[in-house]
Amino acid sequence: MAPIASSLKNFDYLVIGGGSGGVASARRAAKYGAKVLLIESNFNKLGGTCVNVGCVPKKVMWYASDLAHKKADLFDYKLDETREPIKYGEFNWGEFKVKRDAYVTRLNGIYANNLKKEGVDYLFGFGKFINSQGDVEVKLSGDQEIPWLESGKQYKKGETLVFSADKVLIATGGTAIIPPDTPGADLGITSNGFFDLERQPKRVAIVGAGYIGVEFSGVFNGLGTQVDFIIRRDTVLRAFDDIIQNTITDHYIDNLGVNIIKNSGVKKIETAKDDPSKKIVTLINDDTLVVDDVIWTVGRKSLVDLGLEHVGVKLNERGQVEANEYQATANPKIFSLGDVVGKVELTPVAIAAGRKLSNRLFGGPEFKDAHLDYNYIPSAVFSHPECGSIGLSTQEAIAKYGKDNVKVYNSKFTAMYYAMVENPKHKSPTVYRIVTQGPDEKVVGLHLVGDGSAEILQGFGVAIKMGATKADFDNCVAIHPSSAEELVTMT
Repeated sequence: MAPIASSLKNFDYLVIGGGSGGVASARRAAKYGAKVLLIESNFNKLGGTCVNVGCVPKKVMWYASDLAHKKADLFDYKLDETREPIKYGEFNWGEFKVKRDAYVTRLNGIYANNLKKEGVDYLFGFGKFINSQGDVEVKLSGDQEIPWLESGKQYKKGETLVFSADKVLIATGGTAIIPPDTPGADLGITSNGFFDLERQPKRVAIVGAGYIGVEFSGVFNGLGTQVDFIIRRDTVLRAFDDIIQNTITDHYIDNLGVNIIKNSGVKKIETAKDDPSKKIVTLINDDTLVVDDVIWTVGRKSLVDLGLEHVGVKLNERGQVEANEYQATANPKIFSLGDVVGKVELTPVAIAAGRKLSNRLFGGPEFKDAHLDYNYIPSAVFSHPECGSIGLSTQEAIAKYGKDNVKVYNSKFTAMYYAMVENPKHKSPTVYRIVTQGPDEKVVGLHLVGDGSAEILQGFGVAIKMGATKADFDNCVAIHPSSAEELVTMT
């Protein structure tokens, strides 16, 4: 079908990508009176990776696994007659998946209702630039009504429409990758496929030492699955401070029983001849594993198949959209943010950047310099136990300020919760590190491992963002008994 002429509908702001960043920016722009169109390719699934195959369903799975990890503690607290941990098959994966998916679907609907309340027009399709003026062609990804375009008409999947806009935002995010050069790699799945699993694997191989691999390994382990965790070097979470790397790696091996295979990788994957439901994973040293599923957590790529050549938007060496601190690209009418630019790939970062961008573009003179400060952004990993970090690692601080100008405070202890727990393997470690710089000991890094680390870090992140010193920490009266009190009493 021929596209509708672009002159039919022009918008002040056209957003390509209905994930957290795109939705936040679209809604904020509409609040200022801008006429906004949002385009999402994933049919009827607003919210992007985070809502559909990321943070939200992942955290739901983490809660289930965390409860399972603590099941044996009920005996020590005299709430159960056995201290046996959960075994494979005791968790009803199928029923829980139905319940989890229903929650995600409800969130999809909430996102849609919020767009409607703000007056944002939206549709589901694949958007691409088609000319140097920046007009955007949309190929619809499903049958749908578009009442703001033509009331009562049912548009068909594959139909194309064209729109123009004064300003355009690229917020298409990224997607998990499968290594293209590994034979049989497509027998494995990515983090997206994890949420499609209809049954719990009895044994799983997870490849990749980043936070997704660590989180999935912890989830499966807690629910009774045997986990082979294949990493390229000696520790997991190598983007974090070494106190986090070492603590989580050692705890996963020594206490949780995760089989971390260090300094390794996958040479090939094959289907087992005697049982097609099994996969044979051959490692680089020719050792083999027989597993039910292989999950790749080895990185992500930006979604940039958008006709960028027509509008002069440039990509960096990693295939990500180049955008400056104001989210501006090489084309003055086109902006970009979120995972597609790859600066800090976290949902709240995309949301904050999107709102600040719309403040500047549509909010008036008082927002003329509005942009996101990418320094001191807290992040958490929902491992077992949780860990989190803000600011510089120890090595980064030394490299930036010099060893003589950096002072590090460390504390390692067992949280009071575990005082009643008898089995030492069931006791999660708590390890805190404060990294300071200069004679006034400004806190430039905070690194936490232990139960509740994400919640603790959110509060301390405010203080560090405001420029807190070690003396400021010390001057705060402790809450007792708590784990977090150690952060304001550490010497």
